Amino acid sequence: MTDVTALPHVVGVLGGGRMGAGIAHAFLTKGATVIVVERDHEAAAGAQSRVAEAVAKSAARGTLDEAPETALARFSTSTDYASFIHCGLVVEAVPEDYELKVSALKAVEEHLSADAFLASNTSSLSVTGLANELRRPAHFVGLHFFNPVPASTLIEVVLAKETSPELAEAAKSWTEALGKTAVVVNDAPGFASSRLGVAIALEAMRMVEEGVASAEDIDAAMVLGYKHPTGPLKTTDIVGLDVRLGIAEYLHSTLGDRFAPPQILRDKVARGELGRKSGKGFFDWND
Repeated sequence: MTDVTALPHVVGVLGGGRMGAGIAHAFLTKGATVIVVERDHEAAAGAQSRVAEAVAKSAARGTLDEAPETALARFSTSTDYASFIHCGLVVEAVPEDYELKVSALKAVEEHLSADAFLASNTSSLSVTGLANELRRPAHFVGLHFFNPVPASTLIEVVLAKETSPELAEAAKSWTEALGKTAVVVNDAPGFASSRLGVAIALEAMRMVEEGVASAEDIDAAMVLGYKHPTGPLKTTDIVGLDVRLGIAEYLHSTLGDRFAPPQILRDKVARGELGRKSGKGFFDWND
């Protein structure tokens, strides 16, 4: 009988952007064979480059237990969902859009073996809602990785109403095998991390908007006063203002006005000030 709590030998990741590449790197460096499926060959090449760069950095830090070329020999990219056929687990890491995720998850499920598991890296969307769109909701769970994945020590395991106890236990074991800590939450808007993180970030934005203090001083108050490793506004820049806006809009629609996005956030996104990835957000990243 297969031990589902052991790290799957073959892991698939749908989407090879910053988060998807980080998730692929996490499993790859713990000995799994990893396949990333992307929408086209250009995107697949980008995923290949990001994972190779992450593996090289791990080797340089001395945190890789094998030669980089040995790890990368277990890594491949594809544009064909059929490549997931031998995976024991596939993690979806496409952009935070409900309809896009439903479409992607349904397509992946069609190519999985009967005993394979499927997970979403959603940071706020209803895992139960996504599960209800699938043929095997008991085999589905939320695995919310944090950015940047290699440096983060947390995975939020989000249980849908129909997630099987077997999968819930396996997800915690996988997290431990990846060298990270599991926080287990029942499905609710924003889970634990996004709900609290966004609440603090939105209030920090309102304080900038009202002229209470500068972004630098607001962040310093949380870093020095509350021992946060990074302030809420710099964290927003790292996550992406567009991503934070999307999460805030979803939480606003489900939890009420306390999550209404401030105008400063909407204005910055409209101007293309998306944070680190665009060079400017609440801070200037071009220096």
